[in-house]
Amino acid sequence: MNPQSRSGTEPDPTSEDPRQWPTGRLLFTVTRRIEHDWNAHLAAWDLNHAGHPALLHLLGGPLTQREIAARNEVTEQTMSRVLARLERSGYVTREDDPRDRRRRAVTITDLGRRVALEAARLRPAEDLTSRGLDEHQVETLRELLVAMVRAQRSDDSPAQRSDGETL
Repeated sequence: MNPQSRSGTEPDPTSEDPRQWPTGRLLFTVTRRIEHDWNAHLAAWDLNHAGHPALLHLLGGPLTQREIAARNEVTEQTMSRVLARLERSGYVTREDDPRDRRRRAVTITDLGRRVALEAARLRPAEDLTSRGLDEHQVETLRELLVAMVRAQRSDDSPAQRSDGETL
């Protein structure tokens, strides 16, 4: 329910009461807490919220840095730093791309595969993201988030994306 419809007034973004915050502030606050907790979880494998999704994408086979960057919705420069860290940890290798000599193919190593799957186990991830919610609330939250992801994807077009890629 929108805070405006309950009280008939604008929400107070300076209030300490989260019920008065705009939806964007609520999402940002929860997202930052989850990101912090998730990074603490991933630190056991020398990973973070940027490197882990890159490893997950590579489980399907080698990709170029550009492809991984597009799938993670970051710039190639950002992904270059992420991949350098993963390479130092022994989780990926970069070699000449046989499809295009100007590019480098990124491949997950056996160690990277084990780490990616271990770090992605469902239970810890769900516990980190659903703290304070009962099963019904988690199910409702998941439905809402899926709807939001789908809506954002349908709104994306190559003209709107800075890298020209579609999801």
